[in-house]
Amino acid sequence: MALPNGAGGYQLGDGNLTEVTMGVQSTPVAKTAAATLTAAEITSGIITYTGAVANLTFPTVALTEALVSSAKDNSAFEVVIINIGATNTVSVVGGTGWSTVGSLAIAAGVSAQFRARKTGDLAWTLYRIA
Repeated sequence: MALPNGAGGYQLGDGNLTEVTMGVQSTPVAKTAAATLTAAEITSGIITYTGAVANLTFPTVALTEALVSSAKDNSAFEVVIINIGATNTVSVVGGTGWSTVGSLAIAAGVSAQFRARKTGDLAWTLYRIA
């Protein structure tokens, strides 16, 4: 079935204002110490952290592109990192090929939403958007 297209866009569903938009969410990835994340982990949607002050390092762009091989320039996905610890900050570090925009430190008891955007061949930018 083709998606309705008109006025430059398309609509999924019946267009009912009270209709719930459903998606799929796997079990969140849980980290308790410094780690280099895998491409599968950063594309899972949610990562939780509890532990000492540490860095969570994104995988290389090459590893990310191997997993999301159909990504073209300006393709994007989001990941939320939730620091469920009571006292320690966790920081996000971009791996090889990543540029970063915004604060990468996540205080205890705080969550951060990031958008990863492909900006070119073997180049991605990670934006903190919330």
